[in-house]
This record gives sequence, C-alpha cells and structure tokens, in this order.
Amino acid sequence: MNYTEAKSKFINTWGSLGTLWGINKAMAQIQSLLFISSEPLSMEEIMEELKISRGNTSMNLRQLIDWGIVSKEFKAGERKEYFTTEKDVQELARIIAKERSRRELQPTIKVLKEVSNITPDGTKETDEFIKQTKAMCELTETADSLLNKMANQQKNWITKSILKIFS
Repeated sequence: MNYTEAKSKFINTWGSLGTLWGINKAMAQIQSLLFISSEPLSMEEIMEELKISRGNTSMNLRQLIDWGIVSKEFKAGERKEYFTTEKDVQELARIIAKERSRRELQPTIKVLKEVSNITPDGTKETDEFIKQTKAMCELTETADSLLNKMANQQKNWITKSILKIFS
C-alpha cells in the first residue's frame, strides 16, 4: 500500500469511527485529514481532498472548533483561514471525553434525576419505574465520573489510568 492509499484508508476509517465519539462522518474525516497533515490546511484544500461541499466543510469545521479539537490559524500576508487540529492523541482523547460528558452524559443525568424523582403512588409500575431509573441514573453518574477523572488527568492519563487499575 502506498502513501495515497494508506491516507485514504485512514481518513475513511476514522470517518466511520466518528459516530462512536459523537460526530458525523464528514466531521471525523476533516479532523483526521488535519491530524495527518504536516501543515495547516485551508477550507479549499480540505474540500478538494475530501470531495465535500463548501457548506458541509464550513459547518463541520465550525463544529470541530466548538468541540475544541480544531483551531484557526492565519498566515501572514494571506486572507485565507487555515485550520489545524490537536496532534497529541492523548490530549485529543481528553478533549473528546470532556466534551462528550458535557454534551451527552450530563444532560442524560439531569433527565434521569428528574424522572426518577416522581412521587410514588403505591403502584407496582411506579415503584419499578423509580427503582430502575434511579439505578440507571447511578450508573450514568458513575460513567460520567470516570470519564471526567480521565479527562481531568494531565498528560499520559491513559497510561496513568491503566496503571492505577492494575496496581
């Protein structure tokens, strides 16, 4: 496999995996292209490389910036904006974990707390509902706590976390 084939395979695979960390395929492909690029890329370069529209590129770059994964760079004497991504894989994982907690787990916890705190009416159905939604809330809070502990670790948090598990 040559560089071009490997690059394409990496971008497509990362794009497919994007849904696992809460983003769409095009967004993941843009991030992966920036991740493997030796220099910041302009919107036009991203569009050309990935064969996606200006609107799709613009919208997804804006979302990646909102996630804190991509940033804009300016080159002296040029009007174009250039984009780059976090290159440290552990820092990238930390940012993603933190953002997923904020966007997904914390709103879910809020809803689970709300629905599990209904007034018991003495029926079997209500009692089971309260019991199960409280259990789900506790599990979600535990998952969020673990995710936040990992996200708040300094560099090498993956290694430190694994070592703590096996210590």
